[in-house]
Amino acid sequence: MMLQPSELARGRVIEVSVSTEKGVPKENVHRGRILLGHGLEGDAHAGAWHRQVSLLAVESIRKMREAGLSVKPGDFAENLTTEGIDLPGLPVGTHLKVGEEVILEVTQIGKQCHTGCAIFQQMGQCIMPKEGIFARVLQGGTVQVGDLLQALKEAKG
Repeated sequence: MMLQPSELARGRVIEVSVSTEKGVPKENVHRGRILLGHGLEGDAHAGAWHRQVSLLAVESIRKMREAGLSVKPGDFAENLTTEGIDLPGLPVGTHLKVGEEVILEVTQIGKQCHTGCAIFQQMGQCIMPKEGIFARVLQGGTVQVGDLLQALKEAKG
């Protein structure tokens, strides 16, 4: 089964972020290694589960800025901040190619924020529950700001 890039779902990575603790904003590192079956190296959310890598669109962050919040990529604890692709519109199971090497599989759209989330306490609201997506790593590699992000689909015929 050959996978081809989807012409309809393309964007780019505008930030790569990690944190050593869960539930707090992540630090922008601009480049990182995504490890097979684990997630972003050095990140507290990485591990053997279905939410190894989190993604959020900068378009969602801009909505929060328009609502009066002073926020930037990483503030909602996302690993990859993207631009130009409708992340919450991707079906669970979609494969995403990031840069030249990394392949992710979308495992969850949105999430329930845990009680006492530092992000919610600081910001008064959080967009990850509706607009963030989560993925597991099918193929690892390096990711960096500027990398192409594209949904993959099965080739027809």
